Amino acid sequence: MLFTSSEFIIFFLPLLFLIYFLVPKKFLGVRNFVLFAFSLIFYAWGGVKYLALFAVSMAANYLGGLGVGLAKSKNVKRLWLILTVGVGLGLLGVFKYAGFFTSTLAHTGLPVKVVSFVLPIGISFYTFQGLSYVIDVYRGDAALQKNPLKVCLYIALFPQLVAGPIVRYTTVEKELSSREHSVTLFSDGAVRFMLGFGKKMLMANPMGEVADRVFSHTGSELLTAPSAWVGIIAYAMQIYFDFSAYSDMAIGLGKMFGFRFNENFNYPYISRSITEFWRRWHISLSTWFRDYVYIPLGGNRCSVIRHIINLAIVWFLTGMWHGASWNFILWGVYYGVLLILEKYVFGGVTEKLPRALRHVLTLALILVGWVFFRADSFSSAVQYLSAMAGANGTSPHEAVYLIMQYLPEFIICFIGIFPVKRLLEKKFSANAEHSLSAAFFKEFAPKLFALGVFALAYMKLVSGSFNPFIYFQF
Repeated sequence: MLFTSSEFIIFFLPLLFLIYFLVPKKFLGVRNFVLFAFSLIFYAWGGVKYLALFAVSMAANYLGGLGVGLAKSKNVKRLWLILTVGVGLGLLGVFKYAGFFTSTLAHTGLPVKVVSFVLPIGISFYTFQGLSYVIDVYRGDAALQKNPLKVCLYIALFPQLVAGPIVRYTTVEKELSSREHSVTLFSDGAVRFMLGFGKKMLMANPMGEVADRVFSHTGSELLTAPSAWVGIIAYAMQIYFDFSAYSDMAIGLGKMFGFRFNENFNYPYISRSITEFWRRWHISLSTWFRDYVYIPLGGNRCSVIRHIINLAIVWFLTGMWHGASWNFILWGVYYGVLLILEKYVFGGVTEKLPRALRHVLTLALILVGWVFFRADSFSSAVQYLSAMAGANGTSPHEAVYLIMQYLPEFIICFIGIFPVKRLLEKKFSANAEHSLSAAFFKEFAPKLFALGVFALAYMKLVSGSFNPFIYFQF
């Protein structure tokens, strides 16, 4: 079930609100059960047959947490941790990577039978989320939770279940037992949800239509340099507004039920270095790999050679996490190489360049990376990059046609990559104490704007327009 679907907006969410808020506040355990039950329905809507797998994952993390938390000796704690991590990564490995590995071995000529599984929705997200709880209990960063409902609700909570953000247990630990429900918090959450809904329908989806059209010409002479650049810029917009829209809606829904999730994006396309980009893009995944892989490997508190190895491991795994294909692995390695070069070779030079030039260079490198992410194969990525470099000529006809056809959407997207909203909020907050009109604008304008955006987006939804979610495949 998608957040941007009529089933979710008309049936699922209103019914959940009705039942959840009919339960008195003092019965938080009952409210938690209602949320958990609806989260299972939400997940089962996309694939009932994988509900058992999801249950196994939740049970493994709950029992693993108990084993780690109650064990008396460090060796027993470590054994429980290894078992739990093994189960989690084992399930992820079988369902996400078995086909890739067996296919790769078969292509080398080995007599290996190629196996194939349909990827369970959200398995990468809920696997990492569950493991973070057990690891934090092992480290002493989180208290053991003996109540199975609270652990399972933490993992299954539907707003962030299938596409993140990856929520750490310590972020919602207190809210599982005692959380605030208020009109203000609900209103703020509703505004955030509606704006995310609009971002998805009115910005990400049109950019996806442009990107799909251009990438369909890969390997053809129709893919000239201008159209190739328009296509990859459109894809960069699509993947950002698609994923950040889902995070916005997840954060908004969380607020409506009293949960405060951390931000997952912070205007990544304003970055002036690759390092800065990864501090702003998919923050929950970056911090997960930092805290559970990079730092345990030694981080940067080691020799240069060891630090380079640590970065290489982390970015190889980051590429693998995104998908079981060589394209994603190359995409991860590409960023690992860029970060190593930025740290040890070009960092001192680029920092002396004008800020605008650093911004342009960073965006160019990001766009090249997105080619590997979007292309169907390595050969397709090479063909697309060749077209960007002018191998198929420089005819601008299709590029101009696409820009003119989607001009309003391109303009809105280019505005949206900058922190305009934050600047407006800051301005009106500063003037609100001295001006009634500014105070009124600060209080009601976001709500009215969100309602208008939501109405337009919903009209587009019911018209049956293009409406995928990119990160559902991870």
